Amino acid sequence: MTYDLFVVGGGPAGYVAAIRASQLGMKVGIAEDRFLGGTCTNVGCIPTKAWLASSELFDEIKRSQKFGISVENPGIDIKKVASRTNRIVLRNRKGIEFLLKKNSVDFFNGHAEVKSTNRVKIGDKEVESKYLLLSQGSHPIKFPPFDVDGVLTSDEIFSINEIPRKLLIVGGGVIGVEMATFFSSFNCQVTIVEIMDHILPAMDEDVVEVVSNSLKKRGIQLHVKTKTLSVEKKHDKYLVTFEGEEKFEDEFDKILLSVGRKSNVFDDVKSLGIELDKRGNVITDLSMRTNIENIYAAGDINGKYMLAHVASREGIVAVSNMNGKKVEIDYRAVPSVVFSKPEIAMVGKGEDELKKKGIEYKKGVFPMSALGRARTLESNEGFAKILSDKNGVILGFTAVGPMTTEILMEGVLAVQNGFTLEKLVEHIHPHPTISEIVMQSAEDALGMPIDK
Repeated sequence: MTYDLFVVGGGPAGYVAAIRASQLGMKVGIAEDRFLGGTCTNVGCIPTKAWLASSELFDEIKRSQKFGISVENPGIDIKKVASRTNRIVLRNRKGIEFLLKKNSVDFFNGHAEVKSTNRVKIGDKEVESKYLLLSQGSHPIKFPPFDVDGVLTSDEIFSINEIPRKLLIVGGGVIGVEMATFFSSFNCQVTIVEIMDHILPAMDEDVVEVVSNSLKKRGIQLHVKTKTLSVEKKHDKYLVTFEGEEKFEDEFDKILLSVGRKSNVFDDVKSLGIELDKRGNVITDLSMRTNIENIYAAGDINGKYMLAHVASREGIVAVSNMNGKKVEIDYRAVPSVVFSKPEIAMVGKGEDELKKKGIEYKKGVFPMSALGRARTLESNEGFAKILSDKNGVILGFTAVGPMTTEILMEGVLAVQNGFTLEKLVEHIHPHPTISEIVMQSAEDALGMPIDK
């Protein structure tokens, strides 16, 4: 069987690329050895947000008296939470399978071994293709002392059938903070251990301060600049020894290891002579082409952002170039979101990065507590911050607070298109909404705030 494009991996990069290639007139095949949708659909974005939707609703019920509503003795059934999550995941998988079929993409459910630059073997079938797209995704990093039976990663956490009494989360990045937010809603004593100077190492310190304070209010213990020395399983418990400012130990019912992911680059890809970086990721140019002319790579396998929305865009860029369009990926305005409590939304340059590089900038900040919509929601934690160069061209936007993940796209458009502060404030923002905070922070950067 011969194809114009064969895609190895059915995650956000792979299935999106396959569909777009077919829409552009290519004959396309795709192989996935596990489940369509990859990490995001099955053990990442979708199940995490389904779980967080349950905990957020539970939190709202607990504080309902502020809104004049009385609810007695709310409870949680983790098995029902898991059942609902599984239905959502299955529906997404089936949806992707339907879309592939609708767009005439041949789907092979099996392990694909790349045999040469234009041949792939799936089980007892072998196919040829003019182009190959590598999109095999990634897997959670696991290393000593966490190679102990029962230690969970983000791939296994959704299989638990009860809320632990005490949970250790190793790694204070996005996954760690989101999982801490979920479990702390249900009388689980959560401890986060982070080896870096603060949790969410990629975020500005003022953002981290707000979220850290919120996590502490939820009863979560935070230990930064702390290393795990040993993990010992005793019956159904884990005795863990740490070293921070001093050496200490504690006992936990469960451990979640969330210290990042590593790209799935296996021997078949290495044998092709594909160039890899020092971390073992496939190297691509901005067209998503590897050093082999007819082979492209997109998504986690290139190790650049490991975000589903970036993977999908990379897949489309790759296919566009296969079809003769000279398109390059633009990473300047990659949005990042964290579904913590409060939420974090960020795009473009951060303030700490600008300071470190010695770049001159203007800053506008507006507190969530001064926003009418936030007051009606009784959600006053957080702020919005907009950064521009000395000429007023917007370099970055960050917001911490309720629903900030839903308003981030305005910041993405501003950074992507080089909007100025003046241009942004010309747009009439609906009142009362959280989106007003974008305008308010821009007005502050111009030195003309109305409500501050």
